[in-house]
Amino acid sequence: MAVLEIKNLIKDFGGLRAVNNVTFHVDEGEIMGLIGPNGSGKTTIFNCINNYFPITSGNIFFKGTNITGMKTYKICRLGIGRTFQVVKPLARMSVLDNVTASAFSRVNSIKEARKEAERVLDFCFLLGEKDKLARSLPIGGRKRLEIARALATKPKLLLLDETAAGLNPSELDEAIDLIRKIRDRGISVLIVEHIMKVIMSISDRIHAINFGQTIAEGTPDEVANDPAVIEAYLGEEYAQG
Repeated sequence: MAVLEIKNLIKDFGGLRAVNNVTFHVDEGEIMGLIGPNGSGKTTIFNCINNYFPITSGNIFFKGTNITGMKTYKICRLGIGRTFQVVKPLARMSVLDNVTASAFSRVNSIKEARKEAERVLDFCFLLGEKDKLARSLPIGGRKRLEIARALATKPKLLLLDETAAGLNPSELDEAIDLIRKIRDRGISVLIVEHIMKVIMSISDRIHAINFGQTIAEGTPDEVANDPAVIEAYLGEEYAQG
């Protein structure tokens, strides 16, 4: 069963069509990769799903409910969480308080919010950092904090926007393990990522776009060997490798 369905999505910014008639779905329990060159419309699609940007036309369904035009906070409460490409924690607050603030979208007391925040921080390997200021974390820690803040909203679908960018090789392996653990907890994942080691190793399916339009969809192997994807994004070197 599809947890997310995007049908004929179009998003215009004035005379620029950033997303052009894109259709795809994410199944329950699936990790779906969304790839494409810089400026191809990937983050715009995320912003349309959450209604940060009102769409020009098309429809977006979450677990069978049409959420097109729904208020962003209501979409979150329905069960769609997300991270952002540029992480912006509440820098002067502790790691624990950052996640506690997110948990208030689901609970009504400080005690419950802190309990949920500590549970999520433990899951994201950050419990030992809970009393540190968020701004003191290195990039790997800030990326995990961003995921923890999203998980504290108790999503059924998690949108991950370049959560592996800037990580070293060992941190990349940890990120891959964490994303798989998230899926194993019953949370579907839609991920935008430029690092091919991540996207190809964890995705069940991949949807590729270029200039706002779909150019391919399939398994990682199918997409990696698609001529349109090689030309637009991966390059011949990747195909030969």
